[in-house]
Amino acid sequence: MPIEDYRAAAQKIDTLMKTLISTGGLRLKYRITAGPGAADPDGLESREIYVELGGPDKPLLLERNAELLYSIEHIAAKTLRLENEEHDRVSFDAGGYKAMRAQELRLLANTAADKVRSTGQPYQFSSMSSRERRLLHLALRSIEGIKSESSGEGRERCVAVYPADWKGPLLTPAPQRRSFGRR
Repeated sequence: MPIEDYRAAAQKIDTLMKTLISTGGLRLKYRITAGPGAADPDGLESREIYVELGGPDKPLLLERNAELLYSIEHIAAKTLRLENEEHDRVSFDAGGYKAMRAQELRLLANTAADKVRSTGQPYQFSSMSSRERRLLHLALRSIEGIKSESSGEGRERCVAVYPADWKGPLLTPAPQRRSFGRR
């Protein structure tokens, strides 16, 4: 379901950002674009609201694979009461991080597809977020001779690429080792 009132949605996000910036003592600036101007030029996200962040604390947003950036984006989607499958209607970015990551995922998809076609064997990516899995599936969808599926549960969920005619067993994610600091 599309966002019906862009102005009200943008005002809610503006209020959220002002609260986060003042409460968190962050030095950030932001620009909110809502409606047709917010559309993703690559067409991978079905965004209707785009928030571009910058300022001296921009590096904080991008640490640990942009964990804070994605967290703020998630809070904004919840603030707008979007269902989980609608979260990509709101997109936050800082310094073109997400655009570069989408390009990187497309390159990884092409490389994996080439490997699967040349070897006839499946390929499995490491676990990743639902948005990144979706971007991989979209990139792989247009490549002939292969198919992709997600497998695993929770944080271990990942994408596997198979030859289109694959009859063998499906890959299951290997458990990931958790690090609890330096030893």
